[in-house]
Amino acid sequence: MRPLISVVLAAGVALTSVAVTAPAGADAPPSSNGRAKLTEPLVHAHRGASGYRPEHTLAAYRLAVQQGADYIEPDLVMTKDGVLVDRHEPEIGGTTDVAAHPEFAGRRVTKMLDGRATTGWWVEDFTLAELKTLRAEERIPAVRTESASYDGRFEVPTLSEVLALREQLSAETGRTIGVIPEIKHSTFLHDAGFDPEVALLEELEAFGLNRPNAAVWVQSFELTPLVRLDDELGYKANLVFLVSASGRPYDLEAQGDPRTYTDLIAPASLKQLVKDVDGLGVEKSRVIPRRSDGTLGTPTSLVTDAHRVGLDVTPWTFRAENQFLPVDYRVGTDPATHGRMGDEVTRYFEAGVDGVFCDQPDICVAARSEFLAR
Repeated sequence: MRPLISVVLAAGVALTSVAVTAPAGADAPPSSNGRAKLTEPLVHAHRGASGYRPEHTLAAYRLAVQQGADYIEPDLVMTKDGVLVDRHEPEIGGTTDVAAHPEFAGRRVTKMLDGRATTGWWVEDFTLAELKTLRAEERIPAVRTESASYDGRFEVPTLSEVLALREQLSAETGRTIGVIPEIKHSTFLHDAGFDPEVALLEELEAFGLNRPNAAVWVQSFELTPLVRLDDELGYKANLVFLVSASGRPYDLEAQGDPRTYTDLIAPASLKQLVKDVDGLGVEKSRVIPRRSDGTLGTPTSLVTDAHRVGLDVTPWTFRAENQFLPVDYRVGTDPATHGRMGDEVTRYFEAGVDGVFCDQPDICVAARSEFLAR
């Protein structure tokens, strides 16, 4: 297991050393135990500044860093010719203009994705050259009209292009911008003949990022790819196990393992989980659930339980629009109006989380500044 970013508690606040003030290309300074010191909670740009630009585009990542985000998050799937590219899902009907391309009409098919029949266009059925003829589109245009106004402008980026942008933005800002890639549907990709873990490791090696204390966290909702990276493939940076609000990892389901996400984050299970991973990326209700009336409730013990064994906790996803907020943090009744997300995020900072995934990084960065100033 790699050295992980430690958690330091001061006055009940979880703190982390982001590259906010580190020189370009630098890593977080190691502590006496070899782990990176933490000075403040991290702000992860969830698929970029995806509240303002179509998600998973270089423009969304650039804007996120301009807004102060510490890490950018690419979700990874693979093309027919084996290239890692940046899309939320292997099915791309809702995030590109593929439906408007008559030359690809015949590629709309139904596949089984994690046990569910899903119809659409699939990245693994396109070469990279073909994929590059498509353009990104806003996934929820009725809610994010500003982002939708950028439809048709941006390509689907490769992981290599995202990592090159990370280097460029680090140089431009004088901060070490981190990257937190997610391997999407590893079991599905392996069944289709791909090896996303090896492909990812090769990309990280090419950019000098496979090393302890690099500003990299690799994520997955499945355990198998994380254990494989840790035990077999020589990965040296940090690993994050992603946890949904319910259900179980599909790799375990496919293997006949009955454990659920709830089982896996029970205190006894965390003691085993920390042998292979360094952090948890949890659906935010795992940290603070909502009451039956939709208002924000009281924190669970998860952050304390995870910190006790040495795991960081980063909840997802904070979105500013009313329709995504607890009812007591909404402003007015329009689902698309921005409510009080900054106040909601602050509740999670108070609960001791080590970072947050945000669609509007500027709001989370401002909330963090106000929180730390207290």
